[in-house]
Amino acid sequence: MTTTQPSARHSTQRRSSAARTTKTPVIAFLGTGRMGGPMAANLARSGFELRVWNRTTGRATALAEHGAFVADKPAQAVQGAGIVITMLADGPATERAATGPDGFLDRSPGLIWVQMGTIGAKWSARLAVIAARSGVTYVDAPVSGSEGPAQAGQLIILASGPDRVQDVLAPVFGALGRATVWLGPAGDGTKAKLVLNSWLVDLVEATAEVLSFAGRLGLDPAAMVELLQATPLGSPYAVQKAGSMLAGDFTPAFALKHAVKDAELAVQAAYNLGTRLPLTEALLPRWRHTALQHADDDLSVVYNAA
Repeated sequence: MTTTQPSARHSTQRRSSAARTTKTPVIAFLGTGRMGGPMAANLARSGFELRVWNRTTGRATALAEHGAFVADKPAQAVQGAGIVITMLADGPATERAATGPDGFLDRSPGLIWVQMGTIGAKWSARLAVIAARSGVTYVDAPVSGSEGPAQAGQLIILASGPDRVQDVLAPVFGALGRATVWLGPAGDGTKAKLVLNSWLVDLVEATAEVLSFAGRLGLDPAAMVELLQATPLGSPYAVQKAGSMLAGDFTPAFALKHAVKDAELAVQAAYNLGTRLPLTEALLPRWRHTALQHADDDLSVVYNAA
């Protein structure tokens, strides 16, 4: 599911997507920040007619160079669009864009709403109900990948929603990612994202701890990374983050503040089910404390506190 495809194959997919945009509705893209900006740019470069909005307008204006219309309000962005993609910070921000004074939801019956932010299971379910009341088709499709894959159009789309929209969304998702996995009813995409992110933060914490442990034992942490890499134990992601930790390079690919938010969403979802995620719960206090000074650094910065 997550095997990297050759770049040539991906380029072919992008050209094919662009060729099919004549049958694809206008797209409104709301939320053009660190992840949303590159995603919207890929849609524009692939030939889609695009209307964009961001709470901080300056983050959206660069997309005008790619032919996108920059709107002042969510409702204005969605005028004339058949698909709206939301890539906003959290559930409350997404709901405001949909139902607030300048929201788009009640003005666009028949719209396909593709919610791609990481907002948690509770919020995804809430938005699905709100969409249904307004006659809007809701698709829950968060992404797996950080800023680099977003720029390269190499995200994994964790899509969930009605089968009838898969064909119309195929070229859209093809411009954004290297693979789309349809997981079932709307909401299952967010559930899968919670599982993946819980695994991710636990893996980063384990990497930070073992590097620190190796150093305290008098071993060379870099040598231990090489040893891990030579065995099935050393996952590519853990090895990559270990290299960043040892180099002190915390350029954000996945900001710590977002990792903390996502870990909290996973813990809350487990709690709502009457179960627990003890490993994820255990790392959160230290990660929150580290985020007080390093919120915008990459999550690998937790190594400094290990």
